[in-house]
Amino acid sequence: MFFKSNFSYSDSNKSYSDLLLELDSGNIQSIYFYPRKREIDVLYKNGNKEKIPILYNDQLILEKASENNVDLTINNSRKESSAANSFASVGLFLIFIIAIVLILKSTSKLASKALGFGKNKSKFVTIDDVETRFDDVAGVPEAAEELKEVIKFLNEPKKFTDLGAKVPKGVLLIGPPGTGKTLLAKAIAGESGVPFLSIAASEFVELFVGVGASRVRDLFEKAKEKSPCIIFIDEIDSIGRQRGSGIGGGNDEREQTLNQLLTELDGFADNSGIIVIAATNRPDILDSALLRPGRFDRKIEVMLPDLDGRKKILSVHSLSKPLAKDVDLSYWATRTVGFSGADLANLMNESAIHCAREDSKLITYSHIENALDKVTLGLRTSIISSQNMKKIIAYNEVGRAIVSAVKNGVDSVDKITILPRSGYLGGYTKINPDEDIVSSGLISKKLLLSKIEIALAGRAAEIIVYGKNEITQCSFNDISYATSIIREMVTKYGFSIIGPLSLEDGGEMSIGDGFVRNKSTIADNTYSRIDNEIINISKISLNNAIKIISNNRILLEKLVELLLIKETVENNTFKKITFDLLKV
Repeated sequence: MFFKSNFSYSDSNKSYSDLLLELDSGNIQSIYFYPRKREIDVLYKNGNKEKIPILYNDQLILEKASENNVDLTINNSRKESSAANSFASVGLFLIFIIAIVLILKSTSKLASKALGFGKNKSKFVTIDDVETRFDDVAGVPEAAEELKEVIKFLNEPKKFTDLGAKVPKGVLLIGPPGTGKTLLAKAIAGESGVPFLSIAASEFVELFVGVGASRVRDLFEKAKEKSPCIIFIDEIDSIGRQRGSGIGGGNDEREQTLNQLLTELDGFADNSGIIVIAATNRPDILDSALLRPGRFDRKIEVMLPDLDGRKKILSVHSLSKPLAKDVDLSYWATRTVGFSGADLANLMNESAIHCAREDSKLITYSHIENALDKVTLGLRTSIISSQNMKKIIAYNEVGRAIVSAVKNGVDSVDKITILPRSGYLGGYTKINPDEDIVSSGLISKKLLLSKIEIALAGRAAEIIVYGKNEITQCSFNDISYATSIIREMVTKYGFSIIGPLSLEDGGEMSIGDGFVRNKSTIADNTYSRIDNEIINISKISLNNAIKIISNNRILLEKLVELLLIKETVENNTFKKITFDLLKV
């Protein structure tokens, strides 16, 4: 039987001997005895209740209580201990079961992950997911027209097959970053009405060999289920680089992935109805097998937009922006030669940010001007307080502007400023690139020599004004830029007296002493001739710049004086001052 006392106890000061005397004197009414404890609960006849320490399993107390007819209640604590032990055992068992379940669940996840490791991570996009259309892609009309024909292949294949024409298997979009290659792919998804699978080439490549090839197979299997469809692979140069260039030979992961892609594009398997569109800005490093007909049949160049293209792109990106009435997008198109579509989008976005910063409701000329400066020159830094430093910077910038005006015309100088920008030691002279050169990509020897003279004009101005012993490091960036151009003229383009030779030390790869190193193909004597020619062209260009600035010393001083006052001279002001004073 299980007993439990409901007493509330007072502090006990009585000893074991006192307890025995109280039992003999008959003052105790009842005792609660706990065999496994070293104390008992005592209820006196006067109503007091106390806990008194005793010996472990004390039999003397039992005998005394029996002799003096004291009520004795023995509490069997074994049952309590047994219940507690049972509860602990059940708890441990439950914890063990839960741990086993969690381990099995985690193992199943890992197994599932391992089994699906080779699956591709492509994002399936339908026409409902893509809102981009060809009307949203401005500045690349030729590329858009070519891709519209691809859509016709997908929508009306019988029209072409009846004439014996085969649907192209691959289209490679080539062009500089930001020209709209990915945007064109989105437009195809929006216009075609066929399923569209998009994936980045880097997602194929993993640490373990064979995973990338498995993902390529899985991608094409998914495409076959949705045929006709389009697969878009962005930045294909991640897996499409020339094979055999690495020490791993044909056994590394990237090359196995490329081999599988080549097989899927033009192998034994029938992939009719699937067109692969890929984008890259590095076509020079792609494997020749990837570029042959039957794989990427069409190569479409997406180049930097021309003047009309830039105007259309600016119009597209300004549709959602409140422009002031006097903002002429044609003017800003002329000011952004060499800008890509992404650059123009960034320009309009920065203009809106500048507008919001000033709490203005309309984007004005000044907002776009500030945005253009930020995009091309960088962020404004702290204003130079030293007048002497300002003057040195002013001579450097005006010297470059004068030489540019003589070599390329006064319209080539867009702006002169002595306000410091991040990345520049002092000011900056913004020179507009030539539209024809940007569109054609052809560079003449005359153009390169003029670039060198303009770059060295800052040092030339310092020599004229301060003398050779008082020049500063203000133009060190320009000197480095000029040197790199001269080296390319001599070693790459054959624009020197050495002759039309390509002297770039690309280097063959040879293995020796356990290391991979470049093996030079240029003789030591030729190296000396290259160095001498670079030094010679540099000195001649510096002397030419000194002559031009010396002939325009009056103009130099006048522009420097104005620049120190205004800190920035725009093209219109520059043209007015140089109209009468510039000597060509």
